[in-house]
Amino acid sequence: MKRLLLGLIVITSLQANAQQKSDAKMKTYVDALMKKMTLDEKIGQLNLLTPGGGVATGAVVSKGVEEKISKGQVGGLFGVIGEAKIRQAQELAVNSSRLKIPLLFGSDVIHGYKTTFPIPLGMSCSWDMPMIERSARLAATEATADGLNWAFSPMVDIARDPRWGRIAEGAGEDPYLGSQVAKAMVVGYQNGDLSKDNTLLACVKHFALYGAADGGRDYNTVDMSKVKMYNDYLPPYKAAVDAGVGSIMTSFNTIDNIPATGNKWLLTDLLRKQWGFKGMVVSDYTSVNEMIDHGLGDLQAVSALSLKAGLDMDMVGEGFLTTLKKSLGEGKVTQKEIDDACRRILEAKYKLGLFTDPFRYCNKERAANQVLSEKQKNAAREFATKSFVLLKNNQQALPLKKTGTIALVGPLANNKANMLGTWAVSGNRDLSIPVFDGMKNLGIKEVNILYAKAANISDDTIFAKKVNVFGTRIDIDNRSAQEMMDEAIAVAKQSDVIVAVVGEASEMSGESSSRSTLNIPKSQQKLLQELKKIGKPLVLVIMSGRPLDLNWEMENEDKFEKFKGNYLDVENSPLIPFGFGLSYSSFNYSDIKLSAASLNTTGKIKATVTVTNTGDYDGEEVIQLYTRDMVGSIARPVKELKGFQKIMFKKGESKEVSFTIGVEDLKFYNSNLKFVAEPGDFKLFIGGNSKDVKETTFKLVK
Repeated sequence: MKRLLLGLIVITSLQANAQQKSDAKMKTYVDALMKKMTLDEKIGQLNLLTPGGGVATGAVVSKGVEEKISKGQVGGLFGVIGEAKIRQAQELAVNSSRLKIPLLFGSDVIHGYKTTFPIPLGMSCSWDMPMIERSARLAATEATADGLNWAFSPMVDIARDPRWGRIAEGAGEDPYLGSQVAKAMVVGYQNGDLSKDNTLLACVKHFALYGAADGGRDYNTVDMSKVKMYNDYLPPYKAAVDAGVGSIMTSFNTIDNIPATGNKWLLTDLLRKQWGFKGMVVSDYTSVNEMIDHGLGDLQAVSALSLKAGLDMDMVGEGFLTTLKKSLGEGKVTQKEIDDACRRILEAKYKLGLFTDPFRYCNKERAANQVLSEKQKNAAREFATKSFVLLKNNQQALPLKKTGTIALVGPLANNKANMLGTWAVSGNRDLSIPVFDGMKNLGIKEVNILYAKAANISDDTIFAKKVNVFGTRIDIDNRSAQEMMDEAIAVAKQSDVIVAVVGEASEMSGESSSRSTLNIPKSQQKLLQELKKIGKPLVLVIMSGRPLDLNWEMENEDKFEKFKGNYLDVENSPLIPFGFGLSYSSFNYSDIKLSAASLNTTGKIKATVTVTNTGDYDGEEVIQLYTRDMVGSIARPVKELKGFQKIMFKKGESKEVSFTIGVEDLKFYNSNLKFVAEPGDFKLFIGGNSKDVKETTFKLVK
């Protein structure tokens, strides 16, 4: 053991020395470059623009971009897609600007690049961290082959109000699961070495608390206690920083009534001083300018406030470019603050190897071989398969038989426009394969598939117009609702089983896509009600970017208790517990065995269960570990996720599954924001979801 520890110390020491040498070399290079730079050129590095022509991700498009690049007034571009276009812009920077400083090229690589993977919320439902890491690795490989070197991802905002449209872009509600996903994505994008030409500079967003916007309304105020912030909302950002993320994007919301983009406590005290982050911080799209609407002053004032808070790069708003020189002259910002921001951007370019070879990410051969390759497409299919969640399987209606007649109905059953999901900015929807084509492509001769559109996604033309900003997602059919319904019923009556593909259009979730209600649109609800009357087995395939209210579809039963945290007019118990998902098989859990009844601050306890596949199919199960601190100095959660394992079991197979619990797993932030574990009684739960668990108890002692 001593030899092993000594070996680890030697390896760690060698790695530390190598990192110190690398950092020193980078500092020497950047120091020399900055000595050559004028004030205007330094401020120019803080300017991130979009020339337009691609998929819009905001309301403003930059002007005079080529001239500004030539003058050294641009540090990076986004919204430029394709190796040839990126090469052209990079050539302008290195051939026309005085110091030939290369540009960063970023994009919203949210769930895949041109090969589109399931939305992040869907990927998180897989509970498969190696797969999620691989998805980011493949996205990075494809994006860098096409010229990009910076991904505005992962989005790690904890979101507990599904009315918020951007819940689609994150991992949902749980800080532990969200932290594991954040880490996996950062590692996948950056792969431990940004100098490689197939790695992307990751950008964790949106810092911070964006997913807690009041009422689930995008861009709204966030107001919460520091205890809730530290325990529930900050952990995924911290996990990304600990994983080595190279950049961070600020959020639109306020924190303690100060917008995040100009919040010094957030960007300097917390991020840099407490967490030790050394990378670059970029604003969200014109979020500097939008501080004016928050009442914090004119463009010069909010730009100075943001720089002093710790912001390095201004996305699209150009407040830094147009006002910082004046603010410096008036003593409202310092030369050091400008230099520090410039240095962090230059360091990112250095780490990416752009000073060695500005065109290292521009390779026609790589682009031709790797963009939309068969490897990428096969991975997308695999990821989609593992992201599906089976919520109900009465009378074992699934899997579908490979004989007979299937009625495939619904507005999303044969719809290319909505297959990619929200925020697939580089994806080509025309290349997507809708459910109808996918079923036909299986080529099972003994299966007859009858199709009917059956209903519009929504019959509301005003609503459809709002959704269709980026192109038609809700297509209002020329036929009447009754004509479509009659066709669907006729098809359903000829079938052995009905498969209805319903839910949301892709742009019913995402940025600026909050919804006040969470139901499937009325046009589709009516369809399902009529189909149910037919009496045939009815399978619902639901596509959405958020959790939906499926009370009618799931036939929920609820017990009302007075003097509890209830609503009078709706059911109150969770329709689906956290972590829930069925398999075609079934699993049995033994009682929990603990290696000890207590642990101290230096010890560990091992918790073991035997899990048995009791069904008729091989299947995967996500075994989940939760704890509860029974008495604390502050109110503690009823259950906290502390670990999980996704394991494949053959039919009839049993396996022992163990978790190790130490004091670090029991810590939380107390009312003084101290990260502590308090001695006392704990419950421990293991099961396939947060409700259906085995439980036992243990003690933490001093």
